[in-house]
Amino acid sequence: MLIEHAGSRPVVAASAYVAPTAVLCGEVTVGENARVLFGAVVSADGGAVEIGEGCILMENAVVRGREGYPVALGEHVLIGPHAHVNGAVIERDVFVATGASIFPGARVGAGSEVRINAVVHVNSVLPEQAVVPIGWIAAGDPAQLFAPQAHEELWPVQLGLDFPGTVFGIARDELTMAKVSKHYAELFGRHRDDRIVGHE
Repeated sequence: MLIEHAGSRPVVAASAYVAPTAVLCGEVTVGENARVLFGAVVSADGGAVEIGEGCILMENAVVRGREGYPVALGEHVLIGPHAHVNGAVIERDVFVATGASIFPGARVGAGSEVRINAVVHVNSVLPEQAVVPIGWIAAGDPAQLFAPQAHEELWPVQLGLDFPGTVFGIARDELTMAKVSKHYAELFGRHRDDRIVGHE
């Protein structure tokens, strides 16, 4: 389904395929020979999304551009089922496995692998040819790798990345869920005037 949002509508290359239950919303560009499979959602919520040539977005993946953090997927990127890419740049030939999450301001270098349920944290930079193991967390610039149980080692790095300021636009010492929900209600309320403009 193709949806116009904030005056912009998706542009899909003639050689690309978008499954009938996938959703492309707003300023989204799908390159030649790309594939967006069943249940995937690609939404430009204040930031454009560019899907490069030969990219594969598998079932139920979510890719979201946001204000100040557009998404760019280089050529031949594979985004696995249930993976989440939010406001990040992913260079060419990257594998993002099932359930992985890549957060705003992150950059994943060419030829890297972000394996099952791994995380690339906000504002973190993963070098070329890097591997984030299953369930591990990459954080920092340049990114360091942390095992899931290494919270004490991760926290000082994570704190400096400013997750609440980057994702919610709210200072950490002012963060409440009431402010977060208000922020998201305003952001996603902008979809009330969206229009379905086509089906692929």
